[in-house]
Amino acid sequence: MIQDKANTPAAARFGWSDLFEAWGGLAALIGLAAFCALFPATREHFLNPENIRNIIHQNAFIGIIAVGMTFVIISGGIDLSVGSMAALIGGLSILAMNQVIGLTESPVGVYPPIKYLIGANVSEGLGVVCACAVAPPIGVALGLLNGVLITKGRIAPFIVTLGGFAGYRSIILAIADGGEVRSGSFSLFEAVSSPRHGIPLPAFEFGERTLELYITWPIIVFLLIAIVGQVALSHTRFGRYVIAVGSNETAARYSAINIDRVRMVAYALIGLCTGVAAVLLASRLNSVGASNTGNLFELDAIAAVVIGGTRMSGGRGRIWGTVCGVLILGIIDNMLLLAEVSAYWQGLVKAGVILLAVLLQRSRPA
Repeated sequence: MIQDKANTPAAARFGWSDLFEAWGGLAALIGLAAFCALFPATREHFLNPENIRNIIHQNAFIGIIAVGMTFVIISGGIDLSVGSMAALIGGLSILAMNQVIGLTESPVGVYPPIKYLIGANVSEGLGVVCACAVAPPIGVALGLLNGVLITKGRIAPFIVTLGGFAGYRSIILAIADGGEVRSGSFSLFEAVSSPRHGIPLPAFEFGERTLELYITWPIIVFLLIAIVGQVALSHTRFGRYVIAVGSNETAARYSAINIDRVRMVAYALIGLCTGVAAVLLASRLNSVGASNTGNLFELDAIAAVVIGGTRMSGGRGRIWGTVCGVLILGIIDNMLLLAEVSAYWQGLVKAGVILLAVLLQRSRPA
């Protein structure tokens, strides 16, 4: 007996696109890692534990932002401002730290009145704590600003965050006079994101070398945020509301879900994640370049989310899929670097991966 496909239960119509959405990110990550381990141009260095650690470390900043981006995209939104926001927050956190430390000459002409209020012997550690403390609230405030304009101003998320993309970058360019904001901490602030600091792993032999590696603080923060994000999405009321709003806004409204509040919290969440990533990134460089820090972060974060299986139309997604997407992009960059492929071709490879992910999503029945 031939069964009508239109009347077949959804569970019976589970197909390749469903498999991709559920496990595609993980399968692609495993396949790509296996290819790099076997490909002659990359196998010599790819499996080096130091190389693998560096891939995760270098992409942890994007990964933190991508966790917040997952919530926004699942709710039916988008945020193009995170790169510019990261530069602005990073610059402001360094300025706050320089004020507390008592830096008397600032690269942007800001002098520290706090020095005269609490004395010149303020420890460098207090300045670093100040930088780490001010960045997340600033991120939440900027994220809420985007959320309020979208929900209360009834402006499309693309337009609002595109404005933030230009506006936040303009503010940090004006503050830094087109240059960079340099840290007044000579060692402590940089140590926060240094690959030479973190939780030490036992020393072991790799080839003829003895490796002493650290699980760096950006990696630890990335993993913690990803775990918390997955739990929040899968096991909390807020996570269910985010999915409901992205799946069917009208049905969510009839279910007495406060749609505006859910979306504002989602944008505040991505602002929080961007603030955390911004201070870690500023620590890594010990400065913030007004024109290049955070450049194209929004595209990498969106790409990681889409590659991880989250639907651009909203309503479906997983945080662990986004983590796989972040690692896939990192491995692609590393593979091209080890194979000595020109950096100018990296964007084309990423574009192909993103288009393939979206095409596989579109093949799935609604």
